[in-house]
Amino acid sequence: MRGGVLSLSPMEVKYYSYKLAFRHPFTISRGTKTHQPTCIVELKHRGMTGYGEAPEISYYHIPVDKMIYDLESKRSFIERFAFTDPERYWHYLHHLFPDNPFLVCALDMAAWDITGKLRGLPLYNIWKLDPAKGPMTDYTIGIDTVDKMVSKIREMPWPIYKVKLGTPDDITIMNTLREHTDAVFRVDANAGWTLEQALKIIPVLKDLGVEFVEQPLAKDDWDGMKVLYKESSLPLIADESCVHETDVEKCRGHFHGINIKLTKCSGITPARRMIATAREVGMKVMVGSMNESSIGSAAIAHLLPYLDYVDMDGPLLLQEDLATGISFDHGKVQIPRKPGLGVDYTGLYQKVYDRRV
Repeated sequence: MRGGVLSLSPMEVKYYSYKLAFRHPFTISRGTKTHQPTCIVELKHRGMTGYGEAPEISYYHIPVDKMIYDLESKRSFIERFAFTDPERYWHYLHHLFPDNPFLVCALDMAAWDITGKLRGLPLYNIWKLDPAKGPMTDYTIGIDTVDKMVSKIREMPWPIYKVKLGTPDDITIMNTLREHTDAVFRVDANAGWTLEQALKIIPVLKDLGVEFVEQPLAKDDWDGMKVLYKESSLPLIADESCVHETDVEKCRGHFHGINIKLTKCSGITPARRMIATAREVGMKVMVGSMNESSIGSAAIAHLLPYLDYVDMDGPLLLQEDLATGISFDHGKVQIPRKPGLGVDYTGLYQKVYDRRV
């Protein structure tokens, strides 16, 4: 871990960076990693402390070092802002860091955490949501040998699995996995298929009880997605094709739903607007994990009543965690009932808590 304090003023900002080890090497169609770099931001204001998180994703070219560099280079602007509400703060940060949505996300998350603590309410109460409502989270099975993928399912019995595909053996993998569980399957190709491959594979996936397919084609293959949208027997969910708010409308007529990533879209504030837009145009809504610890995952948890699907298994995929507060009961997410995000940042590695274990 590295850390730093960025001077005292009306808002005090701190940052912490970690490389969190995965339980298993995490492989998607783009490659493999054994650790998840992540940046934790801490804001202090009016005696309250808020936390936010932004994990590093290599193919978006915003490493933790860039988040820290940008934060340090404009620390005086961050700290001197007259904070009144998180939405106003997000607009300010969005213009302050136009090329760093990851950092904006972490700061926006921390601002919402502070807001909840100042009001003495969990975020779901501020948004007038029922915490008892919301989907169960899936558990991700990364690309591996078939035997190892089966082993991961046996290690973590779960009602819904998100299976990473994008290999020459995708049909064999799914047939084999189905032999070992009756759980719901979701498939994420991470843009790993061509249109021809998708048209061949999707009917097989439907027969195997797959619920939907996430990002089957390259993010900019809009022509291919228009064809697949008309032909597919399974719902199609946009991920890499839906990063920013302006992307939601583009996905209409190409996807049946969108997967919002808080880090990529720049935080809770724009994510809530994306949810509203998707509902207006009749699309399903999912919020997905970027392997956040319990800090970033708690932000997702408070959004659950808005969602049709959720993938927030980050803490379960990591060997150890950075906070306490959220927990999992065989897919059901236990949402923190304390003010703000409801998590306690320990700064130490904590074992993930799962009631089944």
